Amino acid sequence: MDKCVYIKSENGECVIICLYVDDMLIFGTCIDIVSKTKLFLESKFEMKDMGETSVILGVKVLRKGDSILLSQEQYTQKLLRKFGYYDFKSVSTPYDANSKLMKNRGESISQSQYAQIIGSLLHLMSFSRPDIAYAVSRLNRYTQYPSQDHWDAFARLMRYLRGTMDYAIEYSGFLAMLEGYSDANWISDSDETKSTSGYVFTLGSGTITWRSAKQTIIARSTMESELFALEMTGSEAEWLKNFLINILLRMKPTPSVSIHCDCQSTIVIAKNNLQWKE
Repeated sequence: MDKCVYIKSENGECVIICLYVDDMLIFGTCIDIVSKTKLFLESKFEMKDMGETSVILGVKVLRKGDSILLSQEQYTQKLLRKFGYYDFKSVSTPYDANSKLMKNRGESISQSQYAQIIGSLLHLMSFSRPDIAYAVSRLNRYTQYPSQDHWDAFARLMRYLRGTMDYAIEYSGFLAMLEGYSDANWISDSDETKSTSGYVFTLGSGTITWRSAKQTIIARSTMESELFALEMTGSEAEWLKNFLINILLRMKPTPSVSIHCDCQSTIVIAKNNLQWKE
């Protein structure tokens, strides 16, 4: 299911390799199978054993008792200092729900710097900060021609990060239930005709995947926008389910998936097999 993840099972034990360019994570059900895998790879490739993982791809791996935390606190600090927002007063939310952003029809303001910061925020959001996914997704739409309103919304996001630098994703246990949450907003900007979909999935008491994106088709009602979001969430759930089947030895039969949606009319249609056949 993922071309960067390799699994080997032998005599009831399992080792998993996650590869990204020249960075690699090796972990397994016991230390012996991990050590054997290292020795085998070192006999074939030039490698350097960095020991127990502390940082991978800019994400710090922290251990607290039986929990594992993924944090980018240092990355966030550097980001705030680099662009001059470290000394700003923090706010409690990353995005103003009453904000009505519009396409800039005038001169763009500091476009190259805006694009540079958005690129850094996309990295942060993708690796460890699902709480800023919606705000980053919205601001990313105006990378070509940012206006003062876009910069103001961006400044709010940076002030939010100033107060939440120590946020981390914590995995404190193993849960057999894969849970997903689906949502959508109705068209919120006057010059847009498409809504925004969002989902988040949790496993092992922590978030494992998330997304916020503009819908590719035009919804004619709130119910339809929620249905489109639910379809996107369902596609991700199917991929995750198949991925887990390959790597989790003790999750037989197929792991169950629970998807939550807050729109009753969408739930009714999703459960109506006749509606889908039409």
